[in-house]
Amino acid sequence: MNISLVFPPFHLQSLYNLPPLGLISLATVLGEAGHRAVIRDLVLALRQGSLGMGKELYGEAARIILRDDPDLVGFSAQCTTFPAVVRIARLLKEQKPDLRIVAGGHNVSFLDVPTLERFPWIDAVVRGEGEVTFRELAASFAVGNDPAEVAGVTWRRGTEIVRNPDRELIADLDTLPLPDYTLVPPLASYRDACGIPRSIAILEVGRGCPHRCVYCSESVMWRRRTRTFSIPRLIREMEELHGRFGAECLVLAYDQFTADRRFVEEFCNRVIDARLNRVPWYCISRLDSLDRPLLDLMREAGCESMCYGIDSGSRRTLAFIGKEIDEGILYQRVRETTEAGIVPTLSFVIGFPEEEREDIDQTLFLALKAGVQGNSAPLVQLPTVLAGTELHRRYTGRLIREVDTYFSLGLEFDDGRRLADDENLIDAAPFLFSSFYNLPCAGVSLAELDRIARWFPLILNGYPKSFILLSLALGRPPSGLFQEILSRLEEEGWREDDPTAETAFLERIPRHAEGLMAGNASWPHFAEILTYETLALQATHRCPPRADGARPLTGDPAERCRPMLREEVTVSEFRRNLPAIIADLKSGIFRESYPPEPTLLIFYPSGERLEVLEINRFGKDFLLLCNGSATCEEIAATLYGEYGVAMDSGAFSEECKDALAVFTGMGLVRDGAAPAP
Repeated sequence: MNISLVFPPFHLQSLYNLPPLGLISLATVLGEAGHRAVIRDLVLALRQGSLGMGKELYGEAARIILRDDPDLVGFSAQCTTFPAVVRIARLLKEQKPDLRIVAGGHNVSFLDVPTLERFPWIDAVVRGEGEVTFRELAASFAVGNDPAEVAGVTWRRGTEIVRNPDRELIADLDTLPLPDYTLVPPLASYRDACGIPRSIAILEVGRGCPHRCVYCSESVMWRRRTRTFSIPRLIREMEELHGRFGAECLVLAYDQFTADRRFVEEFCNRVIDARLNRVPWYCISRLDSLDRPLLDLMREAGCESMCYGIDSGSRRTLAFIGKEIDEGILYQRVRETTEAGIVPTLSFVIGFPEEEREDIDQTLFLALKAGVQGNSAPLVQLPTVLAGTELHRRYTGRLIREVDTYFSLGLEFDDGRRLADDENLIDAAPFLFSSFYNLPCAGVSLAELDRIARWFPLILNGYPKSFILLSLALGRPPSGLFQEILSRLEEEGWREDDPTAETAFLERIPRHAEGLMAGNASWPHFAEILTYETLALQATHRCPPRADGARPLTGDPAERCRPMLREEVTVSEFRRNLPAIIADLKSGIFRESYPPEPTLLIFYPSGERLEVLEINRFGKDFLLLCNGSATCEEIAATLYGEYGVAMDSGAFSEECKDALAVFTGMGLVRDGAAPAP
């Protein structure tokens, strides 16, 4: 059979940058079975411009698919793309009535019967794990049989909808062939089309989750069982993805990757032995399944980033979700993760139906305390009501449409808006398209929750220490304080839809925070913490200098150059011991005051991280004299009367040369002399 496997169109800049592994796996299996299987990645087509935005998008998508002259079309239908699947499938059926159309994926796996009842142009649904089921379904269609004997399929027999028995999960995942990436464009095509620095591919480590979180369909999809590919198979696939297909970064797909310590240790050691640790990777982890030695091993094996699902700071909400989080472990793990050189993404969810404002504030305060640890990537979301979940089962009668959550975006094809027919389709079937809907929250309006989800992460990234101190000093909960800051911003003309809104938000936060603290004599170190975080943001956001004629320091720095402090480096003096105060904050210690203890700090970016270094007064004065107008010897002569009287001038000059060598090695200074002709 000619089979087209379709990744439906959506466009969300932050959410897509790699090929659809599920369809690649299906196409590989189908190819081994003798079918001609092609993959039509319509998301990539949108990015590359071969599929245009606008009202005719679905019609053009159907024409692209029909060019392959398929006998069977399979769609991957997830929450956001489900409306697009329905509408493209209808157009295909109208133009080629004998075409078989099959849908698979989380959404339709749990909504198989209502999907076929409402959309008669879809012929069958593959439920759950697709590789074996789809292969058998295609074999049945190829010889003209109905799929009555194919487990895991729901199908249409005339006007009757038949739901075959469930299929057993694949016991040994290694029986699946390695995904054949020749079936999609080169990984570099995805990199270039998405404007990202590296080519990314998914390495599927395992499937399943044993937990029962009310919002997650993953555990239900895999029947709360877990399975992994063998480590030799994973190493072989890593070698293939990197060596043959050019993957420069890998996403390890498996929610329970760190659940089995021995598995992680063996995997990491094998990666190191195979010298594949030069390929960075990202994974998902639980807080309670890691410690510092394992984090260090993972970092050595190439782990660059990981996601922790924190969810909530409210015990009542965690009980509702069906999850336990130990706050003490949270701070320790976040700190250990960042100290190991791994960037943690911390995921929080606000706005569950039974939550009161107090629950939301407990989550925001927890997020702030986690943000104090530094170098993390916070994500704040409203709950998405996914088919198959406890939320969907219990609350579909309360669904309303008011704000778009993160996982309902991507179909804005009509000049930044959804197509009118998509909106009508979603409006007509809340049960089927629940991910586009909201659940009312008992204690906070959806509009306020949406603003928190979109803008509070900027506080968590930029000003978590200041915001905690502000909340404590004023005795006000985070949500109310945040709303007041937003109101003040709007009073002076700030608008959320302005292209510069994010930059303006961060630039104005210090002034409004100071205004809120005006007249409050307690917590006197607040102002210095605010300055510290402002300087840290400025250092992080400054780009390294471009090729501007300035040369790196080479040879003997005292003889050959006029050192200049790099533009992205800031030297600042504080009245109190900021490193000690921040160490207290990271440990959850919040003191109302600290004694004067002057401190000198350097702020500078190192790679993608911010570094803050404490220096002495000599170091500060030396760096401030590195302005491109004097040699090291001339700087030494200037500083000699203040710092060198206890030694002869030659020895002090050598001390200055040593200091310059250290600062050069740290990347703090460059050669400010005019470039050679």
